[in-house]
Amino acid sequence: MLSNPVSRFRVISIGEGCSFLVLLIFGSLLSRISDINLVMPLGILHAVFFIALVVVSLEMRTRLNWDARTTVLALLAAVLPTGPFFFDYARRAELREAERSLAPEPAA
Repeated sequence: MLSNPVSRFRVISIGEGCSFLVLLIFGSLLSRISDINLVMPLGILHAVFFIALVVVSLEMRTRLNWDARTTVLALLAAVLPTGPFFFDYARRAELREAERSLAPEPAA
């Protein structure tokens, strides 16, 4: 599944969005109301997803011939807590079509 660049983009995008929400909700909230501090490990996980999302967004720019506006929207979505979910929803038809067209042919 992750050998397909579009599938890889979608998985990393959703993972980045989830890691951001988990960091904001659990990391920040737990550190304020208890002695449990998950900000550092969750922050590192989110940082890895964020960097991966930037890299695969730039790869999608070349693979899917995204214009500058679409690329900036994809990168801006990574900065907003629920942005990746909205970007995926807005581009769902295009991404699914690209997934099918870039999928490897099944071996006969």
